Amino acid sequence: MKPIKIIVEKHADGYVAYPLGLKGVVVGEGDTYEEALADVKSAIRFHLETFGPDIFDTESPVLEAF
Repeated sequence: MKPIKIIVEKHADGYVAYPLGLKGVVVGEGDTYEEALADVKSAIRFHLETFGPDIFDTESPVLEAF
């Protein structure tokens, strides 16, 4: 499996994590950084097992930061 970049954001009520470069919506959450990361990794594995290797976007996402 190719490397996947995962974004983890801290929110007032915990952490949210999501991957870049996958088709569909894959999100993980948890009370800690580690829980959110483990949850999103599990969701990515499930997504890959369910939909196969075609889940990867062929184009890199365009990222803008302000």
